[in-house]
Amino acid sequence: MTSKVVIGALVLVLVAVGFGLYWFQPWKLWADQTVSEAVPPAAPSTTSTALTDPSGDPSTAPSEPAAPAGPQTLATGTLISHEHSTTGTVRVVKLADGSRILRIENLDTSNGPDLKVWVTDAPVREGKAGWHVFDDGAYLSLGDLKGNKGDQNYALPAEFDPKKYTSVSIWCDRFDVSFGAATLKAV
Repeated sequence: MTSKVVIGALVLVLVAVGFGLYWFQPWKLWADQTVSEAVPPAAPSTTSTALTDPSGDPSTAPSEPAAPAGPQTLATGTLISHEHSTTGTVRVVKLADGSRILRIENLDTSNGPDLKVWVTDAPVREGKAGWHVFDDGAYLSLGDLKGNKGDQNYALPAEFDPKKYTSVSIWCDRFDVSFGAATLKAV
């Protein structure tokens, strides 16, 4: 009878340890993932081309407006620490084709389970008061955090409105807590 109890207890302990390892993923505390993405390049500008009409007279087609010289920064922010020490900067960048990205530069934070990049309408608060506010209102998930260190780009969806979504959070969806966040300020 005693061996059945011991075996049952060992099975329960092994299941609990397995679940704990899956849930907390402690190995991520020692495993950094560095990303080094560049800002997408500007599209080439459009120039006029010479055309010939049926009578043989050359004419010049009207010029199309040239694309902007390069990506334009629309808003910036500096990451502050919440649950984990976090540093870096964020930028909303308009690309030559009109699309927008969120760019995180010089990111340095802890790795963790189920980390996301969110743009939100929540105010950024320092200290523990700011850890849990980002899922209280409107937010858009830009996807999984690509790496806990380095430079990375995230496409902003069409519904992103910089007047509504005024902050960025590195959000741990597993534990509903912000690792770090930044207020977006228009440039």
